[in-house]
Amino acid sequence: MTNGPHPDTLYPIPNQRRLVYLKNLVNNPNILVGDYTYYDDFETPENFEKNVLYHFDFIGDRLIIGKFCAIACGVKFIMNGGNHHPDWLTNYPFTIFGQGWESAMPDSWPHKGDTRIENDVWLGYNATVMPGIHIGDGAIVAANAMVTRDVPPYTVVGGNPAREIRKRFDDATVRDLLELRWWDWQIEKITRNLKAICGSDIEALKQAV
Repeated sequence: MTNGPHPDTLYPIPNQRRLVYLKNLVNNPNILVGDYTYYDDFETPENFEKNVLYHFDFIGDRLIIGKFCAIACGVKFIMNGGNHHPDWLTNYPFTIFGQGWESAMPDSWPHKGDTRIENDVWLGYNATVMPGIHIGDGAIVAANAMVTRDVPPYTVVGGNPAREIRKRFDDATVRDLLELRWWDWQIEKITRNLKAICGSDIEALKQAV
């Protein structure tokens, strides 16, 4: 029995070049991606880092994406370099231009921390994730959603700003899934138990342990 495509494969589906295992494509050391997470792009997956916006080296914030995530075409991540000082009386960042305007340079710019996408998350077409957001395991972000607040595990969100649509499962099932953490199993064990992972019977999945 084979165990699926190797996680170090760039193009895991034979004879196509629009879907990639993302960790093998990114070059920015501040973008960290887990095994088997894929990005699909209608034109070219090399577009991905262009969709990580305002991500400046001198700020140092990271985009962290877990394992087995599905990232659709057009998903964008706005990083901390796009932040302004909303407490100022102006929105205009005079100080970045210098030439006499640097006198108002602040001690620091707003920084909301790393953006973290956990495991088994589905980010739908053209969704946007704002700086410092944490999206929990198993969450679904609907197409065109604007995520401005953290998303709990196994929650479906959509809209602008994104709001909870529903929970994917009852609380007990969510607790079991977060305890099982199937995405951390060895790939051989995952392969043996795919019918349970791809099913809807949590008791069957628990038997795999």
